[in-house]
Amino acid sequence: MKNQDWKAILRFIGIMLMAEGGLMALCLVPALHFGEYRPWTIGLCAAFTLAVGAMLWVSFGHYRQIKDRRMSYLLVTLLWVTLAVFGTLPFLATGTTSCFTRAWFEAMSGITSTGATVYADVAALPASVLLWRSMSQWFGGFGIVLLVLALSPRLGINNYSLYTAEASSADNTGKTTVKTTETVQHTLLIYLILTIVFILLLLLSGMELWDAVNLTFTNISSGGFSVNSDSIASITHTQQYILAAAMLLSGVNFTLLYLLFTLRWKRIGNRLDQFRSYIIIAITAVVFVSAGLHFKNSYAWGDAFRIGTVQTISALTTTGSVAADTTSWWTPIGFILLMLSICGSMAGSTSGGLKIMRMLILMRNARGILRNRLHPNAVNPVRLNGKPVSDHIINNVMIIFMVYGITMMLGVMGLLLCGTTPNEAIGASVGCLTGYGPGLGATGGFGSYAGFSHGAMWICSVLMLFGRLECMTVLILLLPRFWRRH
Repeated sequence: MKNQDWKAILRFIGIMLMAEGGLMALCLVPALHFGEYRPWTIGLCAAFTLAVGAMLWVSFGHYRQIKDRRMSYLLVTLLWVTLAVFGTLPFLATGTTSCFTRAWFEAMSGITSTGATVYADVAALPASVLLWRSMSQWFGGFGIVLLVLALSPRLGINNYSLYTAEASSADNTGKTTVKTTETVQHTLLIYLILTIVFILLLLLSGMELWDAVNLTFTNISSGGFSVNSDSIASITHTQQYILAAAMLLSGVNFTLLYLLFTLRWKRIGNRLDQFRSYIIIAITAVVFVSAGLHFKNSYAWGDAFRIGTVQTISALTTTGSVAADTTSWWTPIGFILLMLSICGSMAGSTSGGLKIMRMLILMRNARGILRNRLHPNAVNPVRLNGKPVSDHIINNVMIIFMVYGITMMLGVMGLLLCGTTPNEAIGASVGCLTGYGPGLGATGGFGSYAGFSHGAMWICSVLMLFGRLECMTVLILLLPRFWRRH
């Protein structure tokens, strides 16, 4: 690894810090509008972040090329960690917490669009902090790396390797997703359009601008933060359905959405395997959860369908918005929601989890193995969208699945050692690793992670980072071989 690679990394970090500082500066608007005590504190946070970012960008502005491919993994991890560190400033400066651990947990949850919170009474937070929580999820939900690719076309490093450093792609057509900077910019445009459209829909439904902006930011990014302590339970039924639609679309591959909006039907036809499975899983789960709420929890059919739809889509897209207190529900419903969050929605979307693409590959590979047991000489290739999936991708998916499971179990063990109950340890490990947020027990429903020890909060923060970068990227940095000179 050469010094110029390190300097180029610092330059890119500077660019993203300036973007983060710009978003912080926008939080001055609600601070002044709602007459907060000491509104200038959020302005100082923004100024400091902008200054550090500008200093890095100016100091290393001439270093535009990253020649070592390994540095893509380091760049991605450092981007997330650095943005989370600076993301703690609004929480600390405004006095909402004096504890760095709690501020770090909240910032990491925001930037990774996880939705887990340490604040039991969210509604009591200053407006500037509420907007910062929402904007950090919107900022991180799209994907920091895709933002870098969109804003800095000439990175000097293979765009696909940088993309896979953030999300280990299982899509055998994945290279087309990030083949050009133009495609990334189109994807960002779709993200912006969806954000504006759902803000307008919520406004037309009678929601106040403040709530509409915040809830759109957090639901379109599969984040789940809210400006209300009861998440989205207190908004109207129509508004809940609108947010459910926002969650559902956020779980769709953004390249597929771009092709749909530009009416490129022929290219869409070759990408529908994952989308069909996504819709089938969503419909099946909605039916099961709604029936369970009606027959086991005595909900009226209308309420059962509405709440079942919102909670199912929220879990499948790992958004974490809550329309009712799920802690009192029939136990199998809670189990189904956890399984949905582990599955996740489509690859190339804002959601977390393992992704439906990988689940399809795993199931079809298992089916092929079983067929070979019956017919040893038969050739049963794993196919996705009509194309055979290479052995390399199948092995990659199996390794990710294994590492994901081991990381989840280690998370449970670590939380148990920190004094967390078994129920909460399992729920928190799944909720933080998948990016879903809500867990079980005190962390489920309208609960929070406020009762966790500092050690447990740090473990959960690490799980959020591992889950957002899909484990492999961070683990690669822990290998001694990674740091050797070649």
